[in-house]
Amino acid sequence: MNRSHAAEPSMKIGLWVWPSDQKAQRRILKKVSASEHLMAATQALAKSKEGLSNAEIDDVLTDNSNWMTRWVVEQLVALGFIEYKVDFFGGPGRYKMTELGANALSAITGKPVQLQQQTPVPQAAKPATPPSAPAPTVPAKPAAPQPAAPK
Repeated sequence: MNRSHAAEPSMKIGLWVWPSDQKAQRRILKKVSASEHLMAATQALAKSKEGLSNAEIDDVLTDNSNWMTRWVVEQLVALGFIEYKVDFFGGPGRYKMTELGANALSAITGKPVQLQQQTPVPQAAKPATPPSAPAPTVPAKPAAPQPAAPK
């Protein structure tokens, strides 16, 4: 069977991987900076303290296209610029900027990018020491015998 290379499905369409080669990294950064959608999402994620949900990224892109939102998220996650955080208590999952994403955005814009850190939720205070003596226990009354049920 003779197959044409053009007919093969290719994972080379799209950005997909962050290369280790400096020249290839610059090419990827050029592609990201040339995309209005990727830049809008990346900049919004860099400013967000708690990350953005799918719906919030869709709002940032302002094109009302779930397919474009999906494409943007796939590209940025595949490159390692953002990561997905699940909310285990029923809230929407959120995408957050990674250190690599902040460095890439800084290289594109020429401005330092400071990642917004979510403020930690204070933990409930635990007792400093356990009680020194156990609480006295009251012996339970013996139960009165129950009469047998009639047959």
